[in-house]
Amino acid sequence: MKIKDIVCALGQFAPLPLQDSFDNAGLQVGLTDAEVTGALLCLDVTEAVVDEAVALGFNLIVSHHPLIFRGFKSLTGASYIERCVMKAVKHDVVVYSAHTNLDNALNGVNFKMAEKIGLANISFLESKTDCAPLQAGAGVVGELSQTAIDIDFLKRIKEVFQVGCMKHTALTGRMIRKVALCGGAGAFLLDEAIKKGADVFITGEIKYHDYFGHGDDIVLAEIGHYESEQYTKEIFQQIIKEKFPEVPVRMTEVNTNPIFYL
Repeated sequence: MKIKDIVCALGQFAPLPLQDSFDNAGLQVGLTDAEVTGALLCLDVTEAVVDEAVALGFNLIVSHHPLIFRGFKSLTGASYIERCVMKAVKHDVVVYSAHTNLDNALNGVNFKMAEKIGLANISFLESKTDCAPLQAGAGVVGELSQTAIDIDFLKRIKEVFQVGCMKHTALTGRMIRKVALCGGAGAFLLDEAIKKGADVFITGEIKYHDYFGHGDDIVLAEIGHYESEQYTKEIFQQIIKEKFPEVPVRMTEVNTNPIFYL
């Protein structure tokens, strides 16, 4: 089994044309004609993750966040990104990333979040109309099987996503049934969540001023970028295991979240 076969399967699930214009998803480092020895799955590529792949004897890293966003004018090891690239090349490790294409894909990142919460009747929060014939969109909205009071619902979200510190708007005893969400920095979808009649909007990052003026409309909950997208690794695992059950697959044991909480 060649690395390019796995890359192709990932691309079929989340086609690269679905990525946002600012993004740099896809093949980051290496050649894909080699026989795959194993795939290490992560949210972010760090030096520790590359070391882990090398120690395991795996020659493929699949990440959600692209290692490379901008071009290099030199490659000297001056940044952790350069060091990761150099180390991956030295050890013949291929790095492939599925980022906003996986965010925007049917059954992608946001659907996985909805699954963890237990939502039903899930649909895109904002459909993309320029991706025909593919179904694609940003964020999702769905319904709980039973309504829950706002504080109890947020406590469950905190537990499910292992949130060290949750930020939210004032809680008034609002009953939660309709839930809108977006992994990562999804505050741009707030107006759409309100328009869809959601009782709560969950995302990884919300700017300070976005919290103002919505107390009567919706509960806002900010759970952290890493926390919101951590289960993306499960999507990679499912794709690879279903199509290539003979390929060794591991989720990284490295916590790549750069944010810590006191």
